Amino acid sequence: MAEVRNQPVKPALPSGVRDFGPQEVARRRYVFDTLRRVFERYGYQPLETPVMELLSTLEGKYGEEGDRLLFRILNSGDAFAVWKEKYGDHLIGQFGFPLRDIAEKGLRYDLTVPFARYVVMNRHRLAFPFRRYQIQPVFRADRPQKGRYREFYQCDADVIGSNSLLLEAELIKIYDDAFSELGLNVTIRINSRKVLLGLAQCCGAEQQFYAMTVVLDKLDRIGLDGVEQELGRLGWNAEQRQMLRALFHVEGSNEERVQKAGALLTQTAGEEGCRELQQTLHWLNVLGAPHQAVEVDFSLARGLNYYTGIIYEVVSRDGTLKSSLGGGGRYDDLTGVFGLPGISGVGISFGADRIYDVMAELNLFPATSESHTRLLFCCMDQASMYWAAPLLSDLRRRGLPAEMYPEPEKLQKQLRYAHSRGIPYAALVGEQERYTNRLTVKDLRSGQQQSVAPHELYEKII
Repeated sequence: MAEVRNQPVKPALPSGVRDFGPQEVARRRYVFDTLRRVFERYGYQPLETPVMELLSTLEGKYGEEGDRLLFRILNSGDAFAVWKEKYGDHLIGQFGFPLRDIAEKGLRYDLTVPFARYVVMNRHRLAFPFRRYQIQPVFRADRPQKGRYREFYQCDADVIGSNSLLLEAELIKIYDDAFSELGLNVTIRINSRKVLLGLAQCCGAEQQFYAMTVVLDKLDRIGLDGVEQELGRLGWNAEQRQMLRALFHVEGSNEERVQKAGALLTQTAGEEGCRELQQTLHWLNVLGAPHQAVEVDFSLARGLNYYTGIIYEVVSRDGTLKSSLGGGGRYDDLTGVFGLPGISGVGISFGADRIYDVMAELNLFPATSESHTRLLFCCMDQASMYWAAPLLSDLRRRGLPAEMYPEPEKLQKQLRYAHSRGIPYAALVGEQERYTNRLTVKDLRSGQQQSVAPHELYEKII
């Protein structure tokens, strides 16, 4: 019998997912920590939900395209054994078996629907309005490309249990604060789904409202001519498409554009949408003028079906990656699909991976985000390592991140390691230092060095 040898496995990743090395993790943590500070400043509480949800929770909440991009999880264990026994080994290309027999769970598509499910399940323990933030990965079976991944982090802030438009304005301020602290120049685009519903009503196409918003959501990719062509395939005539152009080309300040749009959309849902936009802008002025650009943009659609009111999208004004860095909006009855109708919510999301890509391109990460280690002990021999070890433990006990190079290698090798890690200080320990009971501390940024007593080391480094 021939000997069977295990072939080495070629190391590879599935398309659309990534590893993150130490530098990337440190930089991503910098983004997450900045967002956490901003969220908590506005009274939001942390929440986490499972990566896996029932498909009954996920399906039908994101529109036809969203359902298509759900990652479904094949049933396993005993359920898989029963399914295999029932349908056999050769299932590829066969049909006629219920989907629930194959998969009843899926990876979450976003954080909003699981949040609504959580609120309904825990409604008796929550104080409303309930403000939560959540920083976790989501999954979409999309075609990977620059700035678009199959696994990526969302950083959400939502309030549920209030209709106040003060919340809409506060979410704009959260965007404003967060992107300003990250050093990014962005435009915060806002609109109302009610304005778009009013447009559909004016055009006699209210039954096509959701299909229209899906087409409008492609505007950045296919342009206005492409949008008109797709609407034409839905049956929109030249007069209807001209009405759309008239709304999109309204000019003036934000307040002036809202007033003109309201005049175009009289006796439709668009009038209420314009009033809500006016009130949101008023609250924003009361809270304080934002540092980032805020623009009313009536072409903004947000393709997810659950949005009902004010909607947001954030785009970078710097760098080559011009896709969305965040978005969100008002949803009036998302909890209703889980048996708790009439509870309105509003929220926004930050696309952490795209934010990272833009900040890396623009070199916006501070040097302090690269390495936390402040001091490396460089010892010339084993006796010096034993001598320095209690000092290392004392620094760590006092909260100072420090390391010791694990072998008594040549000094240049140890210093090259410190430079590659971005460690700012090195403590050089050899026979002379042990004899005099003083360390030579070198600032690796300036090249200056000084003799330091062991009890002075902590104060010199911090």
